[in-house]
Amino acid sequence: MRKVILYTAVSLDGFIAGPDDDLNWLTDPENPNPDPNEYGYLDFLETIGTTLMGYKTYRIILAMGEPFPYTGKENFVFSRKDHPADGNPVRFISGDLPAFVGQLKQQPGRDIWLVGGGQINGLLLEAGLIDQMILTYVPAVLGSGIRLFGDFSGYSRFSLQKTELLSGSMVQLIYQKNET
Repeated sequence: MRKVILYTAVSLDGFIAGPDDDLNWLTDPENPNPDPNEYGYLDFLETIGTTLMGYKTYRIILAMGEPFPYTGKENFVFSRKDHPADGNPVRFISGDLPAFVGQLKQQPGRDIWLVGGGQINGLLLEAGLIDQMILTYVPAVLGSGIRLFGDFSGYSRFSLQKTELLSGSMVQLIYQKNET
């Protein structure tokens, strides 16, 4: 069975974006142009066959002005509204997100990257569909913004598998879902 992996950067106070979707806090002043694989990103990307993201996250990615970064992958963008094809290699999905992701996990292939955002992260956590989390903590406190798991208020338990100190005082933690 394929794993759903939440791989993201997070602030010390649990935000994945600041107010107004601000991502400037992700720029590390000690290492402004890191090697793309310095944090294991390229190695991780090789293990992924599918990406999942919300429409707001998708729009933020496109607003960065670069070509869509996940070509060669099966990409799903979740939205409450229908959207016409826009030329990028994505499929827009509405409806029952947990049921859709549960079916994806049963299909053969590489693992599934939960790109985000907070609402989708919380919904899939609540449904018990996140198998692993790779969280890179950036030494910044934002105070407000988009929470890692949106409005999730339930309970879920994971086990720490690995910690790694990265350049610029960032820490990467890898958690595995506890089997119940």
